[in-house]
Amino acid sequence: MDPSDLSARLRPVAEPAALTGTGVAVVLVVAVAATATPALWRHLRLAVTLVHELGHAVVGVAAGRRFTGFVLRGDASGHAVTVGPARGLGVVATTWAGYPMPALVGAGLVLAGAKGWAAPVLAASLVALLVALLFVRSALTGLVVLTVGLSVGTLWWWREDPVQQHVLVGVGVVLLVGAWRHLGSLVGDRSPRSDTGALAHLTGVPAVVWLVSFALACAVAAWAASGPLLAPFA
Repeated sequence: MDPSDLSARLRPVAEPAALTGTGVAVVLVVAVAATATPALWRHLRLAVTLVHELGHAVVGVAAGRRFTGFVLRGDASGHAVTVGPARGLGVVATTWAGYPMPALVGAGLVLAGAKGWAAPVLAASLVALLVALLFVRSALTGLVVLTVGLSVGTLWWWREDPVQQHVLVGVGVVLLVGAWRHLGSLVGDRSPRSDTGALAHLTGVPAVVWLVSFALACAVAAWAASGPLLAPFA
């Protein structure tokens, strides 16, 4: 393969095209419909859970913990294992990171798509998914990671800037909506095994406070993404 072919697929767009009202409208309709359709949501929510669990992993590693593996389950729950001190800011940050991560990543994808950075973001995402394969601990988890990875790889290699831009924005919206849906399922969950229950146990701070912190992080992400999504209609 000519090295120039690879470098061309890694470069951001020199002059990114502005998102159009029609393009954003189509992306929003498709994304919201996909998350609102039960048959589609059953599959899409696994991708949201994947980002959730990898959020635990990335923040855990950044906090000095050792990531040993993760699983996704058929009911769209999951579990990531990091090894390190049982108490302290590191384990608190690691535990906290899961629920807000799909919203934060979603906002990042929307902004990257709007600014013409779809190609390098897709390439980085593909590398991250390949690394994640090393930590898969179940067949379903491997299937989900491979499916997402093949989709990302195909979209990245097929360097069609407008398509990449709008798909990235659409995936960002799906992650944003999915984050709120996942957060809604946590309301009323008093299980000590939930993330809010675990945080309450680790810190003594009531679970509802942690739930509110998740909602605030998701709200900030939604606000950040709203700029490029609403700009075509201004």
